[in-house]
Order: sequence, then C-alpha cells, then structure tokens
Amino acid sequence: MSPDPLRWDDWTAAPETLTDRVTLASLERMSATLDRADPPWQTGDPVPPLWHLMYFPAVAPRSTLGPDGHPERGGFLPPIALQRRMFAGARTVFHRPLRAGEAIRREGEVASIEPKEGRSGALVVVLVRFHIHGEDGLALEEELDLIYRDGAAPARTRTKSDPAIAAPDWRRTITPDPVTLFRYSALTFNGHRIHYDRTYAMEEEGYPGLVVHGPLIATYLAELCRDNTDDRPLARFGFRARRPLFDTAPFEVTGVMDPDGRGCHLEALDPDGAVAMTAEASFADG
Repeated sequence: MSPDPLRWDDWTAAPETLTDRVTLASLERMSATLDRADPPWQTGDPVPPLWHLMYFPAVAPRSTLGPDGHPERGGFLPPIALQRRMFAGARTVFHRPLRAGEAIRREGEVASIEPKEGRSGALVVVLVRFHIHGEDGLALEEELDLIYRDGAAPARTRTKSDPAIAAPDWRRTITPDPVTLFRYSALTFNGHRIHYDRTYAMEEEGYPGLVVHGPLIATYLAELCRDNTDDRPLARFGFRARRPLFDTAPFEVTGVMDPDGRGCHLEALDPDGAVAMTAEASFADG
C-alpha cells in the first residue's frame, strides 16, 4: 500500500552531497539553448545567475523512472504518493559566482514537509535547502519549493491574477518551442515528460501543450535583468510560479528597476497578460 501522502512522522530525510564540474561545454550549450550570442567561454568566467540549475541532476537508471519520467519517489526526496510534482519557486543567495572550470559540490537537505489542502484537493509542500561550494568555498545558498498534488487534470478556469507591472522598464517576447524545451530538459537531465512528450502532456496530464519549465522561465527573467543592468552582480534572486506557461503561444518577460536602484522586480506574463511568474532580484553592494 502506498504511504499516506499526508503523514510523514515516520520518514527521516537523509542529507545528500553531490559533486559536478562547470565545464565550458555546458556553458556553451546553455548559451545556445537561450539563443544568446555570447563570446566563447573561457576558464574562470563567472556562471550567470540560475545557470547553476543545470548542475547536480538526479541520475537514475531508466528502469527506475516512473510513468511521468521522474525518478522513483524516495531516497533524498520523500516518497510522496501524490502524482503531480511541480517546481513552485526558489530563493537563491549569491556569495560569490561559480566559475567555468571549477569542481563544485552541493550539500542538500529536506528542511520541511507540509501537508495542505488546496483548491484542487490535497497537496504537500516540500522545502529543500542546498549549499553549493566552489573551489574557494561557499558560493550559493538556495531554497526550493516543490509541490505535490493529486493527478486530476488541471482546471481550465481562470483564477485571479496579480496585477502586472504597469510600465515596465524592460520587456522581451519569448516564443517557446519543442526544441528549446527538449534542449533545456537535456541540459538539466530532466526526464519529466510534460516538457517534451506532447501526447503524454495532453492526454495523460490534461495540459493544452508542452509545459515550459519553471526554472527556464526564471532563467529568462534573470537574463532580462542581467542584459539590462550591464551584468551587475546579484546578491539575491527569488521567484514564485503563479500559473503554467505552454509552447502553444509566445509569452512576455518584463522588469522594472526599484526606485532606489538596489534591485528589480520581474514578471512573466501569459498570452492573456496574466502574471505567470514573479521574481525579485537585489544587487550586490559595490
């Protein structure tokens, strides 16, 4: 019998330590995936904000994957029986940049498991904390919010949206396509089929098309900030997903500088202009 998704008193999270390396090839592939005309990457170059999300993937044999393409539940993450898993948001503190060529290490822990009752039924919110180290010590601290909920098809009714930025300083139109989503899935070793298997996404999970990865949307927001602030170093970056985006239509990313110039507010807007993701960035002093 599957474990009760709302009871975790008898489950103990085991900490996890993974190692990786910031290769020039991985940075070149991310540049290509984001359709950037970056100069050739050199050893020692800083890794742009959120590009670190392509490192430390969960590596699981094909025989251990579930029907949705995710690794079997259990191990580092709790074996929650609810079918759908969503990346709801994250908060990152940047102590120093990771650099091309570095050997890197990530220490992770499940900080909390919180059962809740949402509009569509039972859900569980899992908070994961990571510390990422480079060769000179701690580089990033990060918290991720994962949401597990039941397998009912997503409601097509429009929910109330946050008001969008009235007069953004920056805006860019993103046209998602299957090749970009496949490439990002490959870079992050993400087997979740909703991002590249249209038949599965529509017929099994009830979506209108392929789902754009939450971390990819957040990366587009971070890139908008970076490109419009002369690559100003960040101290913090946090984002929260509000509603999914799909490959069925273009969407916009917008941003506005804070009045004091110490940070910026960013949003991704769906084709109807509703807010799909919000993000806040603050710049490092100096």
